[in-house]
Amino acid sequence: MAKKIVGTLKLQVPAGAANPSPPVGPALGQRGINIMEFCKAFNAKTEDLEKNAPCPTVITYYQDKSFSMEIKTPPASYYIKKAAKLKSGSQTPGKAVAGSITGKQVREIAEAKMKDLNATSIEGAMQIIMGSARSMGIEVK
Repeated sequence: MAKKIVGTLKLQVPAGAANPSPPVGPALGQRGINIMEFCKAFNAKTEDLEKNAPCPTVITYYQDKSFSMEIKTPPASYYIKKAAKLKSGSQTPGKAVAGSITGKQVREIAEAKMKDLNATSIEGAMQIIMGSARSMGIEVK
């Protein structure tokens, strides 16, 4: 018999750095999810990713207090800022340029994000990444 789903929860947790402290602990605890079990499972699944890269995670929790999780790739903005070697985007996107990235870097980001993007081809994914870069005030060369 299938487990009865109670709900879902979305968290953005740094890769390999899940611990019971806020915001992870309270968010899981109030839903009756075993916090330490989640932290161990999450850290084990993300050990091959870059340390502290933000990982959007969708947690589905069930009536019997068990859970399943889907870990997505880090946000495009994380990859774009890393490629442009910036701490943050432009304060006034569209007016001031904060930095620049190359077409090759855009392609690498699109390939890394492909499974989480709503695109059927790598060219379509590149367009999405370029749009994200422009909205952050980062020029694509």
